[in-house]
Amino acid sequence: MEKIKSRLTERDTTQQRLTANGSEGQEYEIDLLELFYRLLENAKYIAVAALIGALLAWSYTVVVVAPKYTATSKLYVLNTGDSAINLSDLQIGNYLASDYQEVFKNWHVHEMVIQRLGLPYSYKTLSKMISVSNPSNTRILYITATSTDPEEAKSIADTYAEVAREFIATTMDTREPNMFEEALRPTSPSSPSKSRNVMVGFMLGFVVACGIITVRYLMDDKIHSSEDVEKYLGIPTLGMLPMQQVKASGSRQRQQKKKWGESA
Repeated sequence: MEKIKSRLTERDTTQQRLTANGSEGQEYEIDLLELFYRLLENAKYIAVAALIGALLAWSYTVVVVAPKYTATSKLYVLNTGDSAINLSDLQIGNYLASDYQEVFKNWHVHEMVIQRLGLPYSYKTLSKMISVSNPSNTRILYITATSTDPEEAKSIADTYAEVAREFIATTMDTREPNMFEEALRPTSPSSPSKSRNVMVGFMLGFVVACGIITVRYLMDDKIHSSEDVEKYLGIPTLGMLPMQQVKASGSRQRQQKKKWGESA
């Protein structure tokens, strides 16, 4: 027993020294190979965990998350009312398109939309439901509204375009932009993405299962085979005794002790 304890102590000391020096790259590779085989042995559990993760993600997406719809209306910005347009007008139109994006950050505009549609939202909440963009090298403003109701999304996008046109003409003392395109009623939700969420859930289940198996492998310090004895203790094994024979011999010894106790 003392010999085994000394062997274990020597093994731990040697491993700490080799780890500190970083000179046992080969042993580290063998450990990775063993870990890979351990993962292969538990492949069915990993697959089950990944499928459970995908199922939970799908259930969360369908049952918990409310679908959202997106509608987009467009305004066309032009600086002149004449039929002849020069390069200066085009450049000014580009600048105005950038300036007009600030109009949609004005709380007066949000309040006007709320009053016209009778919406139950505050202007801060409504401002988070829209986004305005200006594609590069164009004078077109994209007004995108997002809502859980497809009809509401279309109404908000179109009303913002109307209110913005009036606000720009009145406040900024310039020609109001033209209505380039009204929003279409969305027929399918823009979010959430079921396929993406299912894939994320599948990957999370896979990673969690692999992580648990890896932690159990790293924390397992038991000796399971004769190879472990030779690897960790450096003691060659001379033979192996079947477990059934060990149990049988143990039961015979207990019976003999019981008989000796009764005879005594």
